[in-house]
Amino acid sequence: MRAACLTLWLMIVAAPPALAQDATRYLAPPGAPADAFPNPGRPVADIISPIFDTEANRDAAKETEQVFALMKLKPGMSVADIGAGSGYYVMRLSKLLGPGGKVFATDITPNYLSALNARILKAKLANVVIARGEPHDPRLPPNSIDAALLIHMYHEIAQPFAFLHNLGAAMKPGGLVGILDPDRPTQFHGTPPGLMRCELAALGYREVSFTALSGRLGNLGVFEAPGAEVRTRPADVKACAR
Repeated sequence: MRAACLTLWLMIVAAPPALAQDATRYLAPPGAPADAFPNPGRPVADIISPIFDTEANRDAAKETEQVFALMKLKPGMSVADIGAGSGYYVMRLSKLLGPGGKVFATDITPNYLSALNARILKAKLANVVIARGEPHDPRLPPNSIDAALLIHMYHEIAQPFAFLHNLGAAMKPGGLVGILDPDRPTQFHGTPPGLMRCELAALGYREVSFTALSGRLGNLGVFEAPGAEVRTRPADVKACAR
């Protein structure tokens, strides 16, 4: 009995934390390359911070409550937070989705992912998976996502056509993509509504709703991802007129 207890104790002490993850790993093979798509012909904003605003300010504006309601998110779903940054949405998604759900926390900046992984470990969030992406490809497993959130970051995607094409392959049938951005030019960290709609339509996404959120947070466009049978082929994608 003592020997069995000692063995169990050694296993617990020697084992790495159950939630520890490799913040540099991709979860899926590469999708279509960026150069298979036309140049979007628009400026791209630099990535300058892992946060949009303080968490207190965002909570006061009821940001996640508005987004979650419009996206119809509920416990048990698998949701990707693309461009997760410091983890503002990750923490709140984890609570909403519960033990039967899953949060894919993705980013392309290794330092952001490492810091986010530490935050996840500290909070002991068992339903969060770290996922490294590429600028043109979220590298998420096929047919694995009920909903994807692109929050205050769409303007930083240099090749949106490739990105949306590759994201579509990760979405389950009927999966929704929510893009939150203010109405201003992309180089000034926003996306004009007409441009957002055009780029999504170019890849076969169907607009579900388009809502100006309260609190000066910007517009939330919700789009249904196209199924494989109707997804636009790279060679058929047309750049949006400017």
